[in-house]
Amino acid sequence: MLDYNTKCFSFAHTAKVGKTSLIMSLVSEEFPDEVPLRAEEITIPADVTPERVPTHIANVICIVYSVNNKKVPLILVGNKSDLVEHSSMETILPIMNQYQDIETCVECSAKNLKNISELFYYAQKAVLHPTGPLYCPEEKELKPSCIKALTRIFKVSDLDNDGILNDNELNFFQKTCFNTPLAPQALEDVKNVVRRNMTDGVKDNGLTLKGFLFLHTLFIQRGRHETTWTVLRRFGYDDDLELTQEYLFPLLKIPPDCTTELNHNAYLFLQSVFDKHDKDRDCALSPEEVKDLFKVFPYMPWGPDVNNTVCTNDQGWITYQGYLSQWTVFRCNVLGARDSGKTGFLQAFLGKDLQRQRRIREDHKSLYAISTTYVYGQEKYLLLHEVMPDFDFLSEADLACDVVCLVYDINNPRSFEYCAKVYKQYFIDSKTPCVVIAAKSDLHEIRQHYSLSPQEFCRKHKLHPPQPFTCNTTEALNKDIYTRLTTMAMYPHARLRCMCACNRCTYCLCQNLLKSELLRNIKAQLRRAGRRLWGRGYLLSEEDFSLSQQVSAVSNVDGSVFMEVSAVQLIPPERHMAQADLKNSTFWLRASVGATVCAVLGFAMYRALLKQR
Repeated sequence: MLDYNTKCFSFAHTAKVGKTSLIMSLVSEEFPDEVPLRAEEITIPADVTPERVPTHIANVICIVYSVNNKKVPLILVGNKSDLVEHSSMETILPIMNQYQDIETCVECSAKNLKNISELFYYAQKAVLHPTGPLYCPEEKELKPSCIKALTRIFKVSDLDNDGILNDNELNFFQKTCFNTPLAPQALEDVKNVVRRNMTDGVKDNGLTLKGFLFLHTLFIQRGRHETTWTVLRRFGYDDDLELTQEYLFPLLKIPPDCTTELNHNAYLFLQSVFDKHDKDRDCALSPEEVKDLFKVFPYMPWGPDVNNTVCTNDQGWITYQGYLSQWTVFRCNVLGARDSGKTGFLQAFLGKDLQRQRRIREDHKSLYAISTTYVYGQEKYLLLHEVMPDFDFLSEADLACDVVCLVYDINNPRSFEYCAKVYKQYFIDSKTPCVVIAAKSDLHEIRQHYSLSPQEFCRKHKLHPPQPFTCNTTEALNKDIYTRLTTMAMYPHARLRCMCACNRCTYCLCQNLLKSELLRNIKAQLRRAGRRLWGRGYLLSEEDFSLSQQVSAVSNVDGSVFMEVSAVQLIPPERHMAQADLKNSTFWLRASVGATVCAVLGFAMYRALLKQR
């Protein structure tokens, strides 16, 4: 009986005790006149068993098992009770109490069909809902591992974190485990049972942790340990009272070239968890509140470096923004040679200049920094991960990210070489967008000992020019580069050339609009329309010709070609055309070109004004 999906029950004892008769009586529901020496293995389908589990029954002579294996529950069966007038239970019960592996005792008769179905019900129950992991009969109390699991379940169900399960929370627990609420009178009956047996099991008309544990002890003592097992398994526990891997790490299928983000309901849940543990309502989690939050976790996932990973308040406590940033982020891996400025780049994302960074203890430094940026007016989270500079051993985890930052020190002549080699070996053919950061830009720039300068390297590989960065400043740190990284992570295939990088100002919106797919399609359609007009022999008037030249000239302001309408040589038509067709076609061409010119002129004027500023 070790397989959970299909159970196997074995009968073990000396010969001629009635093992085969029990099996045959169960299957045929009558006592066989001729009993074979041994019954073949029989499978009982799931739909005829109380626990809805397929069952194999085998007739064996002997079972050998390790006494330290608690997964093999035993049942003492007194068969042929029809041959005696007295019960043997008084003799058997002391044996049962002496050995905790014995789940239960039952007397039966294959001839009279007495307790046959009950026997196999107890056998299934012993396998599916064993008492051993839950309860210690000698001490008459729950085992420590069971108490730990039930305490976690109580805390998860305590939605307001006041240490009491009120009626709403008890119904939430009931529906979670058994898919049905309790009637008001049933709730009162439960609490009255606890009140009669202990003084501190009910408080403020709600169930305390002691009362909750007492109820489960009572269930087990009364033989209803299937109730406790149903609760445990609903909250992710296996037969050893450990959280299952499927519960801890549920499978999430992500289509290719896709990323994941939390939806609105997920944010509401995380907010409710934060509010639940922010007992002093200061919009931050103190170390004690963080510890309380993770009591329902199998281990503490955040160490002391978390305060240098996310945003904190003046006391160094995790703010609501910092808390949320731990759960949803685009990932940016930061690579660079040693002392190139990676740590400064990470801590500047959290608003810490060089002076504040120097006060961080060495054992509290973090390889991560998480904060918010705004992309097209939407708040997004970005996770920066500092990858240790071991060029020859970059793992898949070091390379798996949404965007890459290659950092070099402009004051160190050998710093850029590492970035160039990493890019050429790992990212030159990758779809992951890359940005080169020229760190410590407050220092004097020294020529790099590499065949190409950083600017030439970026130009050759069609990367953005190196972005200057420094955290050695008394002014507010510029976070435009982090917004740019987030935007590239969200839109890895877009060609965003705006060096302002805020992506929310009018300049950026115009710049990106000029390079959008929509306007490229409009340009192509106008080209096709012009070709069709020319192919049909339609004439362009001198006004149209002049207008097309203006469009071509305006579109090349600061080198960004927006639309091209080439001047065409006016050639007399070789065939006769209807006057109505000519007027209709020239009208739509003028309208399209005129609207486009107005848009381009507006953008050009705005850019000219912005450059003057």
